[in-house]
Amino acid sequence: PSLMIKQAIAILSLIIIHSTLLGALPASKKNIRKAKRIHDKVLTIDSHNDTPLRMVRPDFDWGERHDAKSSRSKVDLVRMKEGGLDGAFFAIFVGQGPRTTEGYEKVKQRTMMIFDTLLNAINRYPDKVGLALTPDDAYRLEKEGKRVAFIGVENGYPVGKEIGMVQALYDRGARYITLVHTRNNDICDSSTDTLGFDGLSDFGSEVVAEMNRLGMMIDVSHASDASFYDILEITRSPIIASHSCARALCDNPRNLDDEMLRALAANGGVIQMCILSDYVKIPAPNPQRDSARAAVREKFRGFEDLTDEEMKQARKEWYGIEDQFPRELANVSEVVDHIDHIVEVAGIDHVGIGTDFDGGGGVTGCYDVSEMGNITLELVERNYSEEDIRKIWGGNLMRVMNEDRRIAQEIAHRR
Repeated sequence: PSLMIKQAIAILSLIIIHSTLLGALPASKKNIRKAKRIHDKVLTIDSHNDTPLRMVRPDFDWGERHDAKSSRSKVDLVRMKEGGLDGAFFAIFVGQGPRTTEGYEKVKQRTMMIFDTLLNAINRYPDKVGLALTPDDAYRLEKEGKRVAFIGVENGYPVGKEIGMVQALYDRGARYITLVHTRNNDICDSSTDTLGFDGLSDFGSEVVAEMNRLGMMIDVSHASDASFYDILEITRSPIIASHSCARALCDNPRNLDDEMLRALAANGGVIQMCILSDYVKIPAPNPQRDSARAAVREKFRGFEDLTDEEMKQARKEWYGIEDQFPRELANVSEVVDHIDHIVEVAGIDHVGIGTDFDGGGGVTGCYDVSEMGNITLELVERNYSEEDIRKIWGGNLMRVMNEDRRIAQEIAHRR
């Protein structure tokens, strides 16, 4: 009898599970349709990718479709359309180099070269994409069925010690500057370097004021905690973190802790949730991979001052390590866990999405831009409303951008 009872219980369990699955299936299909409708309807903006670094390579054409696995490219115009991503901030990224007259002159030249490359890439496909300088431009281009290309500058290194460079970058189309990268510069300290100014420098204070005057968004991703609070103390405008996560869920110095999230919300700013896996969850230990990567960094001098041929070889060896020691990536559910946490701490008006595609971004389920809709689906599954999703996918960022422009006009009127 005991065996019969066990069999009966097992059969009953299967019936219950089967019934539950059948009941969930229509809801899941309904959510898929709902997510697609919302994703297609709202303005979707990614606040940070590093795709211009691919554009400077002679063999990369962003008007063609690339395979994410074989080419390692995450963004092009074809896949942006496939993934329902209306637009993005394309970052003019430069690594930190020597803080010398020669170093500043060299980085200026490289920065302007990347600007030229990006602008030429945009102009090459006028029927598919347009440059946006304001939120109004973005909404207009979206209605025209074109992709939206905003420009950001990642690392204030090209500014050097010359305040006029902020205006020069703005005039070329940049609408935010990530003040610092992985090493300290003359503006402020980095979250991943040793103590320099213990926050913002005196010159950095001038940079913040100048960006306020221009209506240019101040990006605190990569900035140290002390830099973050110094910036908040003097800025007159809302700030952004263009690609950062919640430190409470992944204890990385690049992420913002809860106190910082609350301070950002009080400022009226927005944190753009990053999908670079190491910032979403702490990676599993992989000493062989770490040692191999360190050896390549040392061999190629931290990837600084390399010839084109050296850079090509460095990429080949770096990617070889990726193939030999593959990472276990975070997934879309874990990404949205961060969004949940940020909403709980800072509020729905202070979170967005900044992928860091082509700079290391990509998770299971959203490995490249063609899969962006999966984030929306996960938000729908968690009962976020259409208005919530509109805010997360670009509404909050566009609000900050417009507010910064409005404050800039106020500053101009007072002068």
